[in-house]
Amino acid sequence: MLMRAATFYFLLIFTVSFSSPVKAQRFLGAVSLGMNLTQVDGDEFFGFNKVGLNVGPMVAVPFGKKNNWSVSMELLYSQKGSYHGGATDSTRFRLNLDYAEVPVLIHFTDKKLISGGVGFSYGQLVNYKETKNNFYDSIFIYQTSLSNNEIAVIADLQIRLWSKLWANLRYQYSMRSNRTVLVKDPGTYPRIEYTRYQYNNVITVRLTWVFNQEKISKPAKKD
Repeated sequence: MLMRAATFYFLLIFTVSFSSPVKAQRFLGAVSLGMNLTQVDGDEFFGFNKVGLNVGPMVAVPFGKKNNWSVSMELLYSQKGSYHGGATDSTRFRLNLDYAEVPVLIHFTDKKLISGGVGFSYGQLVNYKETKNNFYDSIFIYQTSLSNNEIAVIADLQIRLWSKLWANLRYQYSMRSNRTVLVKDPGTYPRIEYTRYQYNNVITVRLTWVFNQEKISKPAKKD
C-alpha cells in the first residue's frame, strides 16, 4: 500500500515537472542508470561480488537563496543480494534480491559541479531467488523468513561530468535485518552454533541525466 501511494505521487510530480515552463523551474526531472555492487552482511561470505541493476527516474525540488539545496525522490528498480563463487559447484552460493525502491534524499550542491546528499529509502521485495547446494542446508538454518520490506540509510555523492550528465557514487545500508540465520560451524565438532542478522550492504555506481537543469554559464572573456 505504501509503495503504491509513493509510486502514484512520484509519477504525478514527475508529470507536473514537465507540464509547463513555470512548473519546470520548480522541479528537476532526471533518470539514472548504473549498477549495484552488493553483499549481505551476516551470510558468512565477504566481498561486494554480486552485481545488479540500478535504474529509475528521479524528481528534485531545489530550494534556498541560490537553490544550492534540494530534496529528491526516486523510483528505482534495484537488484541486490550475495554471490560466492567457490572452488566447486558444491560451494557456490547466489542470493538474488530485487527491490522496487523509493529513496528520499536532501542534497547540497556546490558551484553546480559537485553535490553531496544523505537520506533514507524504502524498498519492497519484488523478486527473490536463492541458489545453493545441499551442503549449505546443514550450515544455515533460517530462524525468520526473508522480510518483504527494507528501510535503508543512504550517503550520496554526485559530480557533474558534462552539460546535464552527472556521475553518481552511492552507499546504502539496511537499518534493520532482513532475516535471522542460525549458523552451524562445519569446522568444529560438536558444531558451534551462532546467530547472524543479515543486512544489505550496497555500493552503487551510475550515471544521471537531468532533463531540465540549467547549463553552467561560461565566464566572460577578458579583453
